[in-house]
Amino acid sequence: MPTIHWKLADGQTISADVMLGLNLMQGATNAAVPGIDGECGGCLSCATCHVYVDDSWIDRTGSAGDNESAMLDIVTAPRKATSRLSCQITASAALEGLVVHVPAQ
Repeated sequence: MPTIHWKLADGQTISADVMLGLNLMQGATNAAVPGIDGECGGCLSCATCHVYVDDSWIDRTGSAGDNESAMLDIVTAPRKATSRLSCQITASAALEGLVVHVPAQ
């Protein structure tokens, strides 16, 4: 299980082990990460799991597909080059230590 680190806008970091194959939105909601709501349950229809992937990790998390990119156009926090929906990032051994930033709402 990779350990994922969610950095909150207030400087706090919440770290949790996320089961392999689980998406990061599910991992965040399991760990009660504030600001990751996942209202649609990970169905790519709400954008309430928006995160900024840390610059040093962007190559390992991949890029947003067309549907995800369209949803990122409606996020409430500013969209950045590193914006992703955490429901579209799957936990894998390659993501051990991944850092994502939760936008201020």
